[in-house]
Amino acid sequence: MTDLIKKMILAGLGALSLSREKAEEISRDLIKRGELAETDEAKFVRDLMDLVEKNKAGLEEKVEKAVEKAMAKLDIPSRKEINALKEEIGKLTGKDKVSGE
Repeated sequence: MTDLIKKMILAGLGALSLSREKAEEISRDLIKRGELAETDEAKFVRDLMDLVEKNKAGLEEKVEKAVEKAMAKLDIPSRKEINALKEEIGKLTGKDKVSGE
């Protein structure tokens, strides 16, 4: 089984939502088509699930950055910015905390 085929499968499935059950279904299909040996099935599923986990972290980071960028573009303050403003208001009014938290 070449890495190219694994990559194509991952790309085609949107690998982030891939479950173990789906990975096993894919491996059975590849075995039926003669593209994967039955003896390689367990390793294929393991490798596929490992790739999913590795890719999931990278995608989460990309999504977070995209959301931050969109919020900045729409001029929506982040939680960090709101908390900083609350802290500043507290200092200016002489209170440690501003109500509403």
